[in-house]
Amino acid sequence: MNRRWLLILLLLSTIVFAHAREKMPDVQMPDLKKIKRDSVPIYQGVNVKLDIAMPIIEAVRSLGKIQNYEMALNVRMANRFYPTWEMGYAWAECGADGGQYKGAGGFGRLGLDLAVIKKGRAENNLLVGVRVGGAYQGYQMTDVKQNLDYWPSIPLNFYNQNRFDCWGEIVVGCQVYLWKGFLMGWFGRVKLLFTTGVEANAVLPYYVPGLGFREDFNWGFNYYIGYRF
Repeated sequence: MNRRWLLILLLLSTIVFAHAREKMPDVQMPDLKKIKRDSVPIYQGVNVKLDIAMPIIEAVRSLGKIQNYEMALNVRMANRFYPTWEMGYAWAECGADGGQYKGAGGFGRLGLDLAVIKKGRAENNLLVGVRVGGAYQGYQMTDVKQNLDYWPSIPLNFYNQNRFDCWGEIVVGCQVYLWKGFLMGWFGRVKLLFTTGVEANAVLPYYVPGLGFREDFNWGFNYYIGYRF
C-alpha cells in the first residue's frame, strides 16, 4: 500500500513540475563572448622603450656629425589602443650649403597607435598610428655665402638663433613581448613639416631634432627595446 501511494505522489509531482515549467518565462543564456569582451580592463600597463636605431643611422649618414637619442612611453588600453609619448634630444655640427651649421635641442611627439590584428595574443601586434611632433632648438650658421650677380659674395654669420618647428607623422610598425616583461619593436615613419616660414634677419636651421634634415617630407626608422610595467 505504501509503495502504491509513493508511486502516485511521484507521478503527481512530475505532472505538476511539467505544467509549471511550461508557464515559466524563457531565460536567455548570457553571451559568453560579450562577457569576455566587457571584462577586458581599460588600462593594461605602461611600456618604456629606448630607440637603438636612430643614433646609428644618423651617425652613419653624417659621418658622426649628427646624433639623435630618443625614448618612448606607450600605454596599452583595452587590447587595442596605445596612446604614445615620445621624447628625445639631438645635436648636429656639419657643413650646410657652403657654410657651417651647429645646433642642438629637444623634441617630443604625441600620438595614438591602433592594433591591426584582433585575433591572437593581444600583446604582440602590428600597429598603425599618427603623431604630432615639435622641437625647440638653438643653432647658428656661419660663413653663409650670398648669391650676388654684380658684387663680391660676402659671408654672413647668424648667431644665437632659436626656433620651434612642428610636423606630423604617419607610422607603421610592430610590438612583440619577449620574456618576463621585456619587449622589442620597430616603427617606420613618414613625416610632413608644418612650419616652413622664416622671420626677418634669421636663417632656417639645417637640421631639426626629431624630424631630421629640414625637408618638407622626411622619413625615419626606430628599433626599440623596452620593458612593460
